[in-house]
Amino acid sequence: MEDVFFSANRALWDARTAAHLPSGFYDVAGFRAGAESLREIELAEVGDVAGKTLLHLQCHFGQDTLAWARRGATVTGLDFSGEAISAARALAAEMGLAAEFVEANVYDAPLAVGGRQFDVVFTSYGVLGWLPDLGRWATAAAACVRPGGFLYLAEFHPVVWMFDNDLRALTYSYFNTGVIDEQTAGTYADRDAPIRQDEYSWNHPLGDVLNALTGAGLVVEFLHEFDFSPWNCFARTVEVGPNRFQIQGLEGKLPLTYSIRAFRPS
Repeated sequence: MEDVFFSANRALWDARTAAHLPSGFYDVAGFRAGAESLREIELAEVGDVAGKTLLHLQCHFGQDTLAWARRGATVTGLDFSGEAISAARALAAEMGLAAEFVEANVYDAPLAVGGRQFDVVFTSYGVLGWLPDLGRWATAAAACVRPGGFLYLAEFHPVVWMFDNDLRALTYSYFNTGVIDEQTAGTYADRDAPIRQDEYSWNHPLGDVLNALTGAGLVVEFLHEFDFSPWNCFARTVEVGPNRFQIQGLEGKLPLTYSIRAFRPS
């Protein structure tokens, strides 16, 4: 069944790529003109990447990958969507930025990058929920981290995924109780986009994420939780600061994002 899930989700992200490229949410035109796509959380916690190698897992159409390239990293982006990878390569060429983009399932990342290891393995925002097996993800990601390097994850908090789409009712378990089968209408970047497809996702509590990383041989340096989302991608949001969004009526009461940095011992 896993192949069925990935095939359906790949088709969904192929369709989303076409809707996301012209969307105001991603503001590709602004990015081309020099606007920053990375957010305060990852900028503060990843740090200076100049002169470092960076692998961006589940990179979508590569905008953040290229943002790290503009900051001096030698970048490789990986995603399972062929449409997204094609768009990423086109965007890099258009902007004159050196970047490699690889089409592959994240579970196959070590093989897809030819066994190379990187100073930084980066992945962010809406990535883990598409994966049924965090152990396989962590093992693959850790294999791509060079000794002394680190994996960095910025992600939406699992508490968010307990709610319905309007963030009014607790609907789903905090724990991974199996696949969640839903039909998508539109997309977080364009709710009116003509997309209606099945999607398959899984909830992963923080304990499972941490245990997967340590089980893969990484040493967790920190776990931080935040009461805001740096992206306006949920229902009923209010902006409480620049690129800081909270849920109306629940301001300051919910963790909306978290971050983890874990290094591979030398």
